[in-house]
Amino acid sequence: MKTLLVEDKAYIRKGLLNLLQLIDTDVNVLGECESVKEAVVVANACKPDLIFLDINLTDGTAFDFLDQTEHLNFKIIFITAYEEYALQALKIGAVDYILKPVDISDLEVALKKVTTLTVAEQKQQIKTVKSVWNNEDSKIILSLHDSFQVIDLKELMYCESDKGYTSFYCSDGKKHVVSKTLKAFEDQLSAANFTRPHQSYMVNLQFIDKYDKSGIIYLKNGKKIPVSSRKKDQFVAAFLNKN
Repeated sequence: MKTLLVEDKAYIRKGLLNLLQLIDTDVNVLGECESVKEAVVVANACKPDLIFLDINLTDGTAFDFLDQTEHLNFKIIFITAYEEYALQALKIGAVDYILKPVDISDLEVALKKVTTLTVAEQKQQIKTVKSVWNNEDSKIILSLHDSFQVIDLKELMYCESDKGYTSFYCSDGKKHVVSKTLKAFEDQLSAANFTRPHQSYMVNLQFIDKYDKSGIIYLKNGKKIPVSSRKKDQFVAAFLNKN
């Protein structure tokens, strides 16, 4: 496979190149780039089959590069440091990635996985990743059993967690269940006008009809949500100051 290394740190590129040489594969590294601008020029010139692509480059991100090379057909293995949101986006899209510093066993696994996908299949996965990356505050993408579900957070009423699963209840009456705890979504939801009045619930403040001082939230659809005594003061402050 004609391969391009797009990474802004020279020592990472050198280490990756050394590991690729140790692995008995048909990877043929044609070039190395450290910026979006340089990578676009080289990719258009050599038309690689595979690109190792860093998320953050000197003059932009991997997605800036992908926007400018949509007409080309290549597969991607992302390279990233441990950045929580970057990893969340990559995992939701189910794309192949390796963490810095690169480990040879992780590299071998990624190479095997990427060969099983068609370019079209991976482009669809990357589209999902890009959607997550670009819509951190306004949308959430759930990895369901057989699909990815995009939810506009303005239409999400509340979430309920139970035994390692979280259910998402939307204003159109739809329910989506994922095999993750509520904790995995708390940071993103908290930034989008949600509050956590109880260990098992997160609620969109805009869908609250009233709060009964006995410790019950009434949503606009009639749903009752309990407020734990430990979280009561925090919830009341958020409720009284909601936009």
